[in-house]
Amino acid sequence: MLLTAFGGLMWLLFTAMLLLAVAALVMAGLARDDAYRAANKQSKMFWLIILGVTVAVNLLVPMLFLQIAGLIATIVFFVDVRPALQQVSGGGRGGRRGGSSSDGPYGPYNGGR
Repeated sequence: MLLTAFGGLMWLLFTAMLLLAVAALVMAGLARDDAYRAANKQSKMFWLIILGVTVAVNLLVPMLFLQIAGLIATIVFFVDVRPALQQVSGGGRGGRRGGSSSDGPYGPYNGGR
C-alpha cells in the first residue's frame, strides 16, 4: 500500500515537472528574440535548447539527476528570465498601461488625502 502511494506521488511529481518545462518552453518560444538581448539574458535559442532538452529528458530519460537539473533550469526561467522579458516588452506589472507616475502597486497614490 505504501509503495503504491509513493509511486503515485512520484508519478505526480514527474508529471508536474514535465508540465512546467513544457509551459516554460512555450513561453520562451513566444517571447521576441530582441527582448532577450534587451533584458541582458542569454539568447532565445539558448533557452529554447535548454528547455527543449529538459522536456526531452522528462519524457525519455528516467534519471532523477537530469530531471532535477532541468527543473532548476525551468525555475530559473520562470523566476529570472520571464519577468525580465515581460519588463522590457511592456507586459506584466512593470509595464505602463496608461497609469500615472504616482500610481502604486495597488492603485493611485494620493499623498494621504
